[in-house]
Amino acid sequence: MVYEFLNMAKANGGDIYFHFLTRPFFFPKRNDLKYYVKLILRDSGKSLDTINYIFCSDDYLLKLNKTHLKHNTLTDIITFELSPKNAPLIADIFISVERVKYNATSFGIPFTEELRRVIFHGALHLCGFKDKKPADIIKMRRAEEYHLKRFMFHVKQTG
Repeated sequence: MVYEFLNMAKANGGDIYFHFLTRPFFFPKRNDLKYYVKLILRDSGKSLDTINYIFCSDDYLLKLNKTHLKHNTLTDIITFELSPKNAPLIADIFISVERVKYNATSFGIPFTEELRRVIFHGALHLCGFKDKKPADIIKMRRAEEYHLKRFMFHVKQTG
């Protein structure tokens, strides 16, 4: 049953890529993570063309934040949906590896767990979740936690 869950995601079309503007790093279950992101999208009624997760530095993401969002603050993630209206999703999701490491240390959790949370956060933005208002932040955090637990359950089931 659980294996079918991940195999369904593989058949969901489109693809997800990880790119590194920083030194590449290893994190376990990368393919399972990609398939799970596809499931998040599918469960929200989204069809997928391509999502590029681009791992970068704080400086790189700060420049994007200033240029495109007019924010002069550090952030861990910026999600750009690039697809035309009513078309399968095309998106670039930039993640600051430095910020994820910093946040993981601050929260007292493993880097890999925080990285997964941020990856799911980007996918949830593509599904329509917002995080500017307090009520929206609560919904986003609940969805992140739900997906972290669900993903880990399925990973444990498949070994």
